[in-house]
Parts: sequence; structure tokens; C-alpha cells
Amino acid sequence: MSYTVETAARTAPAAVIVAIDGPSGTGKSSTSKAVADKLGLSYLDTGAQYRAITWWMLSNGIDVNDAAAVANAAAKPVIVSGTDPSAPTITVDGVDASGPIRTQEVTSKVSAVSAVPEVRRLITELQRSIAKGAEAGIVVEGRDIGTTVLPDADLKIFLTASPEARAARRSGELKGADVSATREALIKRDAADSSRKTSPLAKADDAVEVDTTELTLQQVIECVVTLVEEKRVTK
Repeated sequence: MSYTVETAARTAPAAVIVAIDGPSGTGKSSTSKAVADKLGLSYLDTGAQYRAITWWMLSNGIDVNDAAAVANAAAKPVIVSGTDPSAPTITVDGVDASGPIRTQEVTSKVSAVSAVPEVRRLITELQRSIAKGAEAGIVVEGRDIGTTVLPDADLKIFLTASPEARAARRSGELKGADVSATREALIKRDAADSSRKTSPLAKADDAVEVDTTELTLQQVIECVVTLVEEKRVTK
């Protein structure tokens, strides 16, 4: 059998854009990275981008509670996201921000910054351009991907879990964190993200909901991999 470029094109898996949404602590990041890595797709953590711009605002003395000040400064930082699922990176003005964006200070301020319409517009444009440039397909995780950023995504998945399960997972990630306090913080973040006027956290009408409360991470990954493979076949 002769093997040509055309043959390769016919047998290569279809490129798919996968949107994975859901609140914190549902296993979104771990699942998204693992699925992208296993299926040879690019990966984008959109939450990291909002954390990055929040960190920049804080580092540059912008009052993050002043929506007008945040809006005026929103276009200044240059945010670059690496899309390798095995080693995702993010830089702000050329500086590695992967560590600084995970501080408690950034975590406590990111909802206020991400609620500013000008911030969401700029970051959404960035996310769409990254997804468009992913030739083999991409897994994009966030809170408004299936509803706002990529409403035409090939597959939309919405991960959920009980507040108790989410708090336990997040406390495990944040060594020594109080589970009760973490639970209250998650509920507060949910309320802020779900009630903001611009691109609130919401499940798309055509999204597949996966409750991860009683599932291991590996089970969630296998479930999502199956959904993506099925989509590839039918695309």
C-alpha cells in the first residue's frame, strides 16, 4: 500500500475544540491537561490569564476595586500563554507569572478584575485567537468558554461537584488550608462569578454535565476522553 500525505490526512483524528467549564475544585484543570496530553491536543487555562492580568494590576498599583481604573489599564500588559498540556506556561510582559498568579492575594482579587467588561473583551479575543491557531485541536478550560468564548465549540463539558468535595480537594492542593474556610471562599467565588453581568459562570444549553463528586480524577479523565473520541468520530 502506498502511503501519501493525502492518506495521512484522511486517517488523522479530526481536530476538535473542547470547552470545559465549571467552578473551582471540580477537577477542571487536572482533567483538561490530562485529556489534552492523552489525545495530542493543545491546552489553555483561561483562568490563568485572568489571574495574570490581576497580578499585573496589583503589581502596578492599580486599585482592582476601581472598575474604571482597571478598564483603563486592561490593554497594557502583554499576556502570552503556552499551550503544551505537559508544561503549560504563562508570561506577563515577558516575565514568568506561573507562580505569582497562584498567591492568595491574586485569588481573592481575580473575581473583581475579571468582572470588568473591558478585561473580559480583551482576554476573550486572546482566547479565541489561541483556539483558532490550534491546528490539531485544543482543550480550553474556564467558566464561560462554552457560553461566550467558544459558543461553537465541537464539544462542551460542564464539570460540577458538591461544595464539600470541592473544598476538600482545594484544601488538599493548598497545604494546611482550613476546609470550612475554603468551602466558604468557594461559595463566595461561585456567587461572584455566576452573578456578574458580563459572561457569568453558566452551563451552556448543549453542554454535557459531569458530576465529579463521587469520581476519582482518573474516572473523570476517562469519561471526558471518551466524549472527545466520540466527537472526533462523528465530526
